[in-house]
Amino acid sequence: MSGSGAGVVVVGAGLGGIRVAESLRNHGFTDPITLVGAEDHPPYDRPPLSKSVLLGKDDRVDLKPEEFYGESGITLRLGSAVTSVSPAGKTITLASGDTLAYDTLVLATGLNPRPFPGLADAVAGVHMIRTYDDAVALRGEIDAASTAVVIGAGFIGCEVAASLTSRGLSVSLVEPAPTPLAVALGEEIGTLVSRLHTANGVDLRTGVGVAEIVVVEDPTGPKVTAVKLDDGTELSADIVVVGIGSTPVTGYLDGSGIELAPREAGGGIACDATGHTSAENVYAVGDVANWRDQDGTPHRVEHWNHTVEQASVVAHQIAGGDAVTAGVSYFWSDQFDLKIQVLGSPRADDTVHVVDDDGKKFVAYYSRDGVLTGVVGAGKVGAVMKTRSKLQTPTPIADLL
Repeated sequence: MSGSGAGVVVVGAGLGGIRVAESLRNHGFTDPITLVGAEDHPPYDRPPLSKSVLLGKDDRVDLKPEEFYGESGITLRLGSAVTSVSPAGKTITLASGDTLAYDTLVLATGLNPRPFPGLADAVAGVHMIRTYDDAVALRGEIDAASTAVVIGAGFIGCEVAASLTSRGLSVSLVEPAPTPLAVALGEEIGTLVSRLHTANGVDLRTGVGVAEIVVVEDPTGPKVTAVKLDDGTELSADIVVVGIGSTPVTGYLDGSGIELAPREAGGGIACDATGHTSAENVYAVGDVANWRDQDGTPHRVEHWNHTVEQASVVAHQIAGGDAVTAGVSYFWSDQFDLKIQVLGSPRADDTVHVVDDDGKKFVAYYSRDGVLTGVVGAGKVGAVMKTRSKLQTPTPIADLL
């Protein structure tokens, strides 16, 4: 790699960032690598936050041991939010005012959870989960609480509801859509997920929105006491967890000239099919990155395995390899005693074929225009994973039914 000697700077010390750095070293890349993170913690795994960390089974799950960074020659700059990027000058500026030069820049800044509209920033008992500190703060309130309301039945909301129920709280899960996960997986599979939650004691409120989070003034400050729904119901709440989506962290790119994807395409940083942004020698990976598929359609995917594959693709190119593309998308969600797996790219408006359902565990195939697009299963690990090869090339759904 030729350049100024500044090497690679990775903005975002999460899964995508550390996997880019690790993959570069594995490819024999010897130039400097600097990993810049806004949090004070070294890179850690986020999926356990709403599950094992919240349940108290794990503490922070670091992605690499402390000695890895020194042994690999990777410089960590933690507690250092990036405020601006200058592609023309090949520099980034930190909140401290420091400026770092780069030869190649990788943007992996992830997401910020969307706050509940109109709610003050600091209300005791109200939580969002994106960081380790968020999960620890919520975990610290569980023992003193008896009731919880989770707003939003996406994957994070469903996981949090399951975890809080497992900790002995009386939990209401509120979702405006007809079922949990309806936006991601459609109502048919959402109904099967509903069955799982109600069987485990979750008070599931679907098809209804939240009118107000009720807050009272306590001697120590504002504190949540209840949640009012659009239908007039008031749910008691010692704890409220807001899980109404996230937005890509891109504010630091204002004025940089780096192109962002339109909101209707998922937002985030616009990339080609191999992670290049509109700026020379600048890539993006992970939740913040909106990559085009081989047909030119932009997609922003918020899944663990997808981030790992994107990091490998980008690192391979930076280290001098030919461009390669990511494989079949895969992610999972642990809810109660079931692992819900999603393989491929199913959409809520696809045709769903439930091929196995024993009243708890299930497997479903998704198809679009007669072709298999994805497989979703709960408690059926082997049955889901053996279909991976069918998603690597176009497979008529009729061949599987």
